[in-house]
Amino acid sequence: MESTSTPERILRGIALTLVILFFMFPIFWIFMMSFQTNETILQIPPSLSFTPTLSNYMALITGKLTTAAGTLDIAFMGNLGNSVFLSTASVAVSLLLGVPAAYAFARHKFRGSEDIAFTLLSFRFAPPLLVLLPLTQYFQWLGLSDTYIGLIWVYQLICLPLILWIVRGYFEDISADVEYAYRIAGHSWFATFRKIALPLAGPGIAAAGLLAFIFAWNNFVFALVLASASKQPVTVGALAFVTSSGIQYGQIAAAIVLSIAPTLALALYAQRYLVEGLSLGAVKG
Repeated sequence: MESTSTPERILRGIALTLVILFFMFPIFWIFMMSFQTNETILQIPPSLSFTPTLSNYMALITGKLTTAAGTLDIAFMGNLGNSVFLSTASVAVSLLLGVPAAYAFARHKFRGSEDIAFTLLSFRFAPPLLVLLPLTQYFQWLGLSDTYIGLIWVYQLICLPLILWIVRGYFEDISADVEYAYRIAGHSWFATFRKIALPLAGPGIAAAGLLAFIFAWNNFVFALVLASASKQPVTVGALAFVTSSGIQYGQIAAAIVLSIAPTLALALYAQRYLVEGLSLGAVKG
């Protein structure tokens, strides 16, 4: 039995290593590109032997991009700050609105509740191009074009349905008997929601908030059309590296590294909440 299990473990380890290398190699290659010049990146055949340089990161931090046509001003760090602000604010608003709504849908069934929930979810599935034209017209009429408030409002189309449906499932996995016992003791509905339901669904809420943050961070189309360069996130700001004199691959690679760093750090920090959230249904009842 031992002789058959050992080769199986070896093969499983080899397969797992190959899968990890397959998915991590593009990230490793982009990381290496961020320390190379355009001449080194475009040489054929490519080589892992090169003299590293920090010029790509310095160009992003200082906002001065040197090309064959001269020096260009870029606002990458400003775009990075916009991404942090827009994603954080939109997720905070979505959690404030979505978590109580998810609890209501999970605990209080009423006529048309499923239709309302599905309608909210359909906003997440709708193609962005389908709503861009009416949104542009409404924003111009309401004076929300090229404003942070307008972008945060639009980002609710991404975050709110996701949080609503994910957190609703976590609330449904929690036994309602615990809440009923707390209510019988004389506590109000809001106290039950705040002291019982929220702590029990905390890991699920954290996981939903993390996923919503990643989706908001990666948004491109809405910010491209509805905001100017001063308020656009990093996903749109990366277009500045495609210049008339060529594509600045080194700066693009450095921008990718800097732009994925916040979401990667957040995912590593919230990893334990993700694990707890996935195992929440195991203790149901």
